[in-house]
Amino acid sequence: MRHKNNYTVTDKLITKITAWIAGSIAIVLSIWGVITMVDIYFNQNTNDAQVQEYINPVISRAGGFIVAIKFEENEAVKKGDTLLVIDNQEYVIQEEQTEAALSNARALLEVWKSKVATLSKTAQVNQSKILVTKAALWKENLEYSRYKKLVASESATNQQFESKEASYKIAEAEQRSANDKYSASLSEINDAKAQEEVVKAEIKRLSALLDRHKLDVSYTIIRAAYDGVMGRRTVEKGQMINAGEVLAYIVNSETDKWVVANYKETQIETMKIGDTARFTADAYSKKEFKGVVISLSPATGSSFSLLPPDNSTGNYVKIVQRIPVRIRVTGSKKDIELLKAGMNVNVSIAKNQN
Repeated sequence: MRHKNNYTVTDKLITKITAWIAGSIAIVLSIWGVITMVDIYFNQNTNDAQVQEYINPVISRAGGFIVAIKFEENEAVKKGDTLLVIDNQEYVIQEEQTEAALSNARALLEVWKSKVATLSKTAQVNQSKILVTKAALWKENLEYSRYKKLVASESATNQQFESKEASYKIAEAEQRSANDKYSASLSEINDAKAQEEVVKAEIKRLSALLDRHKLDVSYTIIRAAYDGVMGRRTVEKGQMINAGEVLAYIVNSETDKWVVANYKETQIETMKIGDTARFTADAYSKKEFKGVVISLSPATGSSFSLLPPDNSTGNYVKIVQRIPVRIRVTGSKKDIELLKAGMNVNVSIAKNQN
């Protein structure tokens, strides 16, 4: 008995279409597999890579109340732009007090300089008196010696001799007094000069202190250190802050961006500085970026961790380590600006580059 053919035209068409689809999928998978195998053979690939750039904290060098905030998050800023303003009244008062103390010290220095000049003139006068008393002493000494001989020859009375002897002793005392006054004048000059040096040292200290207070006043205005884009802000107007506190973050636009690709240790055999790299970002999967290898880490990533592994302390399980490879992003500024710090990328570096 013959079986009746139950396949309709529709069933045959569906079967034919399914076969074509299956065949197409098989061909596509085969082509994709071949391309993947060729790519794996000729390139070292990794998806353990992120975009990096310098993100620096904006730190206050002075404490106080914030009176103004001049930026918004994600706002582009130029070098020298004012970011925050801190109340500076206390710092200005300290600066003015130091300026007044410095002016007083400078005036005192002039007083001591004048005193040194006056004492120097007095010393000159006392020195001249020494010459006068020395001449008087010499004269009285001659008279004393002459009358001593006259008394011995009975040509003069004892009263006359005693008078000349007294005059000689007075002249001798005046000579010693003149010498003592001159020595005292020199001592006063040295004391005045010592006081002058003390005031000079105080002026130097106050000048340094004034410079410090001027710096403190300047620190109350926080400016952008370079061109960049402001990130997260952590303070508000009217908030009290301390010196050293992080106020915001700024992304440096003046430096290059780079990719840190964490390659397996089995993939870096042929890599060297200067190799070109290609990568795509997850955010722009259809756009290819380029870069240049600028360094390979001197150690594995785990070696820089807070608690590096110690394989001698327990059962050893071999784990393939990762070596961070730093790749500087090249290309147009417009393309580079598309990449943001922390973005995931897929990196490919050709093997055996010349």
